[in-house]
Amino acid sequence: MKKLIVGLVSLFLTSSLSAENIYATFNIEAIKSANLAFSSSGIVEKIFVDISSDVKKDDVLAILNNKDLKAKVETYKTTLKYAKKDYDRQLKVKNIIDKSKLDQYAYKFENAKAQLKYQQALLEKTILKSPFDGIIFEKIVEVGDVVSGQAIRTIFKIQSKDKRKLVLEFDQKYHKKVKVGDIFTYKIDGDTKEYTGSISKIYPSSNSENRKLKAEVKTSNIMVGLFGDGYIHSSIK
Repeated sequence: MKKLIVGLVSLFLTSSLSAENIYATFNIEAIKSANLAFSSSGIVEKIFVDISSDVKKDDVLAILNNKDLKAKVETYKTTLKYAKKDYDRQLKVKNIIDKSKLDQYAYKFENAKAQLKYQQALLEKTILKSPFDGIIFEKIVEVGDVVSGQAIRTIFKIQSKDKRKLVLEFDQKYHKKVKVGDIFTYKIDGDTKEYTGSISKIYPSSNSENRKLKAEVKTSNIMVGLFGDGYIHSSIK
């Protein structure tokens, strides 16, 4: 028993001596964020969301006036329909007609398919959709505004709703000591409560201006833009 106690005391002293608390500051950012814009030109016809709107992936956020493109899509659907009928008729008699004639009908059929696909792609560019589940935190457009696909203009800003990350900064002299998995205890400015997380990512380069390294700690349900500080508990000395 005496040997066991001595061993535990020794282990505790060894662990204490090998641990080091490294000071770090942080800002809170969303895990995902994006600036959304149309890649097509036109007039904004409909807007379906506002600031603080919860959205799901592929939800439609806004639409440009696209009546002309819809009409073209319908036209090419008709063209494809009859091109297919002509081609199918020629296939039934392919053994008794000139092969080059059959190729002409095949070309018209394939070209009609390609043209319809192209017009549908143009139409899709007039519909702005959410790239992921999130919340709209900035809206920079109104119905009637003109947008240009040549001069990309941000329409909405979106971020993940609950998932957050602390972006830590600490002195680069600790680059060999801080590791993924190290515990980080911290406080958010204006909050007396102490929180705990673990480092999930370490950035591969140092900032040459302030000689700081960055790391990330995942968290949730904290307002983006807040900041604070804390200590990384490194196990390497």
